[in-house]
Amino acid sequence: MKVGLMADSHDNLPMIRRALEEFEKREVKYILHAGDFIAPFAVKEIQKFNGSIAAVFGNNDGEKNGILKLGLDVKEGMRVVELQGRRILLSHLHPQDTAEVDMVVYGHTHEVDVERGEPLVVNPGECGGWLTGKPTVAVVELDNLEVEIVALRD
Repeated sequence: MKVGLMADSHDNLPMIRRALEEFEKREVKYILHAGDFIAPFAVKEIQKFNGSIAAVFGNNDGEKNGILKLGLDVKEGMRVVELQGRRILLSHLHPQDTAEVDMVVYGHTHEVDVERGEPLVVNPGECGGWLTGKPTVAVVELDNLEVEIVALRD
C-alpha cells in the first residue's frame, strides 16, 4: 500500500490540489498530514481525497475547533498510526523517542528530510511552498518503505 505524506500545507489550495493529483496518479490509499493546515477551508480541500486521512495539529493551526468540526481524524501532539502491520509515528515536530515504530513522519521545518534506517524518518517538506518556494510531498510504499519525494512544481 502507498501512503502519501504531507506537512505544512499552510492554506495553499493550488498546491494542496496538486498534491492530491500526484497522490491519485501514484494510487495512494492513505494520507498522513504532519500539521499546519492552518484553516478549515484547507482541510476541506484535503478531505476531497478519495481515501483515508490521519493527521496531527501543527504549531500554526489557529482554527482547531473549526477543523475538528469537519470530522477530520486529527489529534493534538504525537500519535501512532498502524497501517499494513507498520507502526508509524506522526508528529509535527521531530520526535526524540522513536522506539518501537517502523517509520516517523514529521513536518515543521519545511525542509525535506529522509533518514533511512530503523526507523525510517521522513519530513515530506512543505506542501504549501511558501517558505522555500519548493512545494513537495512524499509517497512511501509500506511493503518495502521506499520513499519518493514528489515536487509539486517543475
